Amino acid sequence: MTPAHLAKYEPVIGLEVHAQMLTQSKAFCSCSTEFAAAPNHNTCPICLGHPGTLPALNENLVRFIVRMGLATNCQIRPRSIFARKNYFYPDLPKGYQISQYETPICHDGFLDVELKDGSIKRIGITRIHMEEDAGKSIHDFGAETLVDLNRAGVPLIEIVSEPDMRSSDEAYAYLTTIKAIVTYLGICDGNMEEGSLRCDANVSVRLRGAPKFGQKVEVKNMNSFRNVQRALESEIERQIGLVEAGEPVIHQTMLFDANKGVTRAMRTKEEAHDYRYFPEPDLLPVTVNAAYLDEVRTEIPELQRARRDRFVADYKLPIYDAGVLTAEKSVADFFETATVSLTSKTDESIKAISNFIMGDVMRLMSERKENILQLKLQPQHLSELVGLIQDKTISNKIAKDIFPDLLGSTDSPKQIVEKRGLVQVTDTAALRATVLEIIAKNPGQLGQFKAGKTNLFGFFVGQVMKASQGKANPEMVNELMREELEKA
Repeated sequence: MTPAHLAKYEPVIGLEVHAQMLTQSKAFCSCSTEFAAAPNHNTCPICLGHPGTLPALNENLVRFIVRMGLATNCQIRPRSIFARKNYFYPDLPKGYQISQYETPICHDGFLDVELKDGSIKRIGITRIHMEEDAGKSIHDFGAETLVDLNRAGVPLIEIVSEPDMRSSDEAYAYLTTIKAIVTYLGICDGNMEEGSLRCDANVSVRLRGAPKFGQKVEVKNMNSFRNVQRALESEIERQIGLVEAGEPVIHQTMLFDANKGVTRAMRTKEEAHDYRYFPEPDLLPVTVNAAYLDEVRTEIPELQRARRDRFVADYKLPIYDAGVLTAEKSVADFFETATVSLTSKTDESIKAISNFIMGDVMRLMSERKENILQLKLQPQHLSELVGLIQDKTISNKIAKDIFPDLLGSTDSPKQIVEKRGLVQVTDTAALRATVLEIIAKNPGQLGQFKAGKTNLFGFFVGQVMKASQGKANPEMVNELMREELEKA
């Protein structure tokens, strides 16, 4: 697909995001929502839909969805009802899914999403409703399909956007904003890989400036934020190719093949009436009054964008640093705890903590595929480590060398430094002696340096640092080396 073809058409994208709520029990029974339990362990007659059982609504599901509705500028319906969404599938034990249809509890909201260029795009929220999850079909056993019903009945909210996104970049920005909101609210862990945050996309293309939408196609099986972006780009190109060839775009469901980077047909898309909704007879209407709304409003914390702006204002951080640190609430909390623990809170020490988190800490998080809490790094230890650099007890290199030793350790950075004999050498006489020794051992490089090859200065400094096993104060080494080379 050429850039000219892509510029000729405009994609129209809407996202449907399912977020699994961080409740301890399921939506309509007391079964555990524990992830990765033994297959079919977290089940009971209620979530399996046995005759004679009655569901009971989990109050936290209501509380959590109202938090989300308020955070996304939605109207909260005073009275909403549940519906049965009827369809047959092996992992749906009741033969229907309890959901909401005509009266979603949250409706007509919006999100202001910040794009890469710093501009703000307003994306409408059509509705946010409550529903239960289905079970899980496992197709890894040849001709057999196994069904795990642990997930059946797990509480979800579905966030349905307006078709307001016009590029995969806008969709990515919207989805990451949704993740930030649900994690900051404490209602979902936002983990797409484990399925606690799932996204389907409705995609169509039209000529730029055309008043009508094209035929939409649903895209599924996108298990990471990057794959959502890749899937949308693939599907947009596929549809443009069909239109350019004079072929129709069929209303169907597509799956994204992450290995090949393409979408492929799954099934012809059902219409809403194929699901046969009707009111759920076993659950009372959900009523939300003004007093309840006021109570839930007090539970909404400072959200990601507001926290980022505060980090810029209060900690004098660049907006990029603040954005990285606040992308995940646990990282932002860690940073703030670490700064509070600094013995000397200066702009320099705060920036040093920021650099350590964005560098060494996040590198280990990525390598180990762990969050910052799983690293078992104490924020107070990072503060102390930065303090040891600031007071020149250790060099930055030594700090980085011992950093992995802090993970899960009860020893403080100071104790580790002392045990390993890594206190920085700041004795001028001792350092000068090492500098003179290095110069004497390298007459060839000295001659080249004096002949004008000044970049060898770094070689001499490096040799001193190597001889001292990294314990020499780098600033003093640079100063002494410069003095002695001028005399040589």
